[in-house]
Amino acid sequence: MSNEPQLLVDRDGALGVISLNRPEALNSLNRAMVGAMQGALDRFEADPAIAAVLVKGAGERGLCAGGDIRMVHKSGRAGDGQGLAFWREEYRMNVHIARYSKPYIAFMDGIVMGGGVGISAHGSHRIVTERLKLAMPETGIGFFPDVGASFLLPRSPGELGTYLGLTGEIIGAADAILAGLADVCVPVAQLPALQDALATLSPAADAELVGDVVAAFATDPGPAPLESHLPLIDRCFAGDTVEEIVEALNGETDVFAGRTVERLWQRSPTALKITLRMLRLGRQSQTLEECIDREFAGSAAILTLDDFYEGVRAAVIDKDRNPTWRPGRIEDVTAAEIIRFFKPHPDPPIGAAGR
Repeated sequence: MSNEPQLLVDRDGALGVISLNRPEALNSLNRAMVGAMQGALDRFEADPAIAAVLVKGAGERGLCAGGDIRMVHKSGRAGDGQGLAFWREEYRMNVHIARYSKPYIAFMDGIVMGGGVGISAHGSHRIVTERLKLAMPETGIGFFPDVGASFLLPRSPGELGTYLGLTGEIIGAADAILAGLADVCVPVAQLPALQDALATLSPAADAELVGDVVAAFATDPGPAPLESHLPLIDRCFAGDTVEEIVEALNGETDVFAGRTVERLWQRSPTALKITLRMLRLGRQSQTLEECIDREFAGSAAILTLDDFYEGVRAAVIDKDRNPTWRPGRIEDVTAAEIIRFFKPHPDPPIGAAGR
């Protein structure tokens, strides 16, 4: 275990650089890292010598695999409030990133999942590499896509965001750009040179100038594998119930549809229904802030859901990849059970003043 700080903050010319430095944990975010990152963002935003902020991950495996879900699991069992406090601070930071007054550049290299999407996809300049493995895999642990995903995913083309949110499918660079979760692809070997070029910008450089520098390094990521499946995805994921979506997929003869149904069967039925409602409400919402407050209320309720603890156990703690969901069938999850995840929280992280 390294004695280095878990978050490194530096200056490179006119660039403020934030490096997640927990490579042994795939740079997963914990509460201390969120606090340190928020502090760095505040300082860089107020510093006239800083033109833009760059966020990247240490090591070769990825930017960030998500939040510290093991801690949240332990906190929820203990009832000590630490997990919910982590989510409150993380979600506030997600909104700050989306509203950041300076260019916010994310190097989305390798694994970018869950909370890793939250610290990248809300940025102004989202750069993926050929090694990208992006996903919102929360339904596989009895949870729902959070960190503002209920705002981002419904704004993907057609029903692509619904597909990604329900299935947790891992996608690469071209599909991430197709889904509107990233902007350009830069080869990983060129990231150091891109950082050097960004560091030479004037402190007065704006988002357009940053975009010009990034564009000079951008390459074609190749065809997006999901693009050919968009008509089927749009047909099948248009339903407003999970049952309708599964029925539509079962009515298709395409191998892709069959694989998708199998993937849905592996997810928590309760989490699937929560997720679909989150995404449909997010599509109607005007602001990220509204979605974040709704997600926070849902996250608080998730801490009372058995499937969450079982999902984290199977995926993170015991790692047997064999969760037992209760209920185990989609049709056995009632509307009354889902309603409680959408009751407004009495102390939302953003609230009306932040909208």
